[in-house]
Amino acid sequence: MRVDRRSLLRSSARLAAITATAGLTATCSGATDGRGRSATAVAARPQPSHLAEGAEGTDPGTDPALPSSGSTAAPSGAATAEGVAPSPMVLPPVAPDTPLEVVTGPHTRPQLALTFHGQGDPAIATALLTAAEQRGARLTVMVVGSWLDEQPQMARRILDGGHELGNHTQNHLDISSLPADRARDEIAQCAQRLERLTGSIGRWFRPSAAQYATRMVKEQAQQVGYQHVLSFDIDPRDYTDPGPDVVAKRVLKAAAAGSVVALHMGHPGTVTALPAILDGLAAKGLHAVTASELCA
Repeated sequence: MRVDRRSLLRSSARLAAITATAGLTATCSGATDGRGRSATAVAARPQPSHLAEGAEGTDPGTDPALPSSGSTAAPSGAATAEGVAPSPMVLPPVAPDTPLEVVTGPHTRPQLALTFHGQGDPAIATALLTAAEQRGARLTVMVVGSWLDEQPQMARRILDGGHELGNHTQNHLDISSLPADRARDEIAQCAQRLERLTGSIGRWFRPSAAQYATRMVKEQAQQVGYQHVLSFDIDPRDYTDPGPDVVAKRVLKAAAAGSVVALHMGHPGTVTALPAILDGLAAKGLHAVTASELCA
């Protein structure tokens, strides 16, 4: 697929007006968090060892099936591997004042978003989705594109459960340290997988190996077609496998209306912790909704 660079430049110029960085406590309503809470993660988190396994034996900077640079998402009518065009995922509208980078949602409704790094054993991921569905929770899964290459059926499984899909780059590299063209490729390649499998690139992009997006990363995400970056304000560090009780305790201690929690699919301890997390949230009067619903 060719990219019209003049169109890209014109799009960049139009987007320049909204590239001003939202504050690190930006909410979906554009307000700031007056409670003074700080996230437990830092801007550049260490790369968990399991995240590099899916890319073993491949060059993370190239993809033989896709253009190497200047990529954008495939057309909406792109066919699946079976030759049938997928039905686009239906996304509820978000509030018109939703900022470029969302860290928390509104604090006025008894809702929060549980967001998941989408990668790992599909059996574990399916068990987690089922546990959420049994309690009426809707999750947001920020998928890694290389995982969709290995487990394409998971895209439809996530959507069929009432959950939301987003883009967490193709290979989960330290995107903040990449040159701009490679950062754009990482975003665009995952977007193409989402488009091919679901009919849409989705609404949300989340930078890999970082809590917040740099200005460069935001600009590349916008060029691919993402108007919103999804950060988070709670990081229980479940990828370190501290045990399900610890994961649940960390989430419930920090959770409040509007919270965006960062969790990981490919960890059995997180699956085990999820029922206790959801029960504890219900006891606090909170319900887990998708990121789009949180920002509606």
